[in-house]
Amino acid sequence: MTITDADIVKKDILKFLPANIKKLLLAMDAGQYEGLEEIRLRNGQPLILRIGARDFILDTAGKFQAKPEMGYIVKADDIYRTIASISDNSLYAFEAEIGRGYITVPGGHRVGLAGQVILSHSQIKTIKNFSGIAFRIAREIKGCASSILDFIYSVDNGPGNTLIVSAPGCGKTTILRDIARCLSNGNSCHPGCNVTIVDERSEIAGTYLGQPQMDIGIRTDVLDACPKAAGMVMAVRSLAPQVVVTDEIGRSEDIEAIRDCLNAGVTVITSVHGRDIDQIKRRPLLNELLNTNAFVNLVVLSRRHGPGTLEQLVRWETVC
Repeated sequence: MTITDADIVKKDILKFLPANIKKLLLAMDAGQYEGLEEIRLRNGQPLILRIGARDFILDTAGKFQAKPEMGYIVKADDIYRTIASISDNSLYAFEAEIGRGYITVPGGHRVGLAGQVILSHSQIKTIKNFSGIAFRIAREIKGCASSILDFIYSVDNGPGNTLIVSAPGCGKTTILRDIARCLSNGNSCHPGCNVTIVDERSEIAGTYLGQPQMDIGIRTDVLDACPKAAGMVMAVRSLAPQVVVTDEIGRSEDIEAIRDCLNAGVTVITSVHGRDIDQIKRRPLLNELLNTNAFVNLVVLSRRHGPGTLEQLVRWETVC
């Protein structure tokens, strides 16, 4: 049985929304859910659905409108009812997650939070006086990495160090998830690998209460909500991975942790924000890392034909 986007939203998301907003979404046709990426609630602003690369304003009859003033206007009570539902009426129990700016709900969907940030000793402690909520719909697309697996494997018959270059919203996290699953499970040509996912923002595995909500393979361990640099080092020391998968590197500590993994003989598959290879080469830390031949494979994604459009498969040796 094929699970549609409408099925996902109705099963996993609607239960957290107040009755009046739930009613609007239920009034939509099933086909209107296809490609839904975000549901945005902002206090005093129209309810907005992000579908593909476009925003749609939902009115009080559950119809799409072009003008903001025709949309359903989100109220403070809508925000707080949603927060109470997500946190099971116990904000204190979710304080650590709220301090990171999001809560992960069953199904692996991430709920981003906006509001007044509270600091403690110059560190973010929590958020209060919530003003906005962003439901980001998580999807598994099994097989979406199939077009690049042979490319990843084709160095020494094992997975090579791979950097995915992608602007935001181009499907890199979905593809990383599928790569992790495929490497972990193995296939008729390649044995399965021990994989560790360092999932700083709980997006790749979509972990909820310690349980990954996504299929990430039978030989995969997850360090959830763990800073990338610390997690990569921890994985090498304690989990004996053959492959480490993480997302959105860029800080100096991330670069050092990648070097530690490579020096330990661990393959790293990760991503970086950028439109193309030339753009990331202009970032000094990344350019320095690339020039050490840290990554054998470069994969460039866009959303020219939708999220996950494969633009380039490049061997670093051909561009260095």
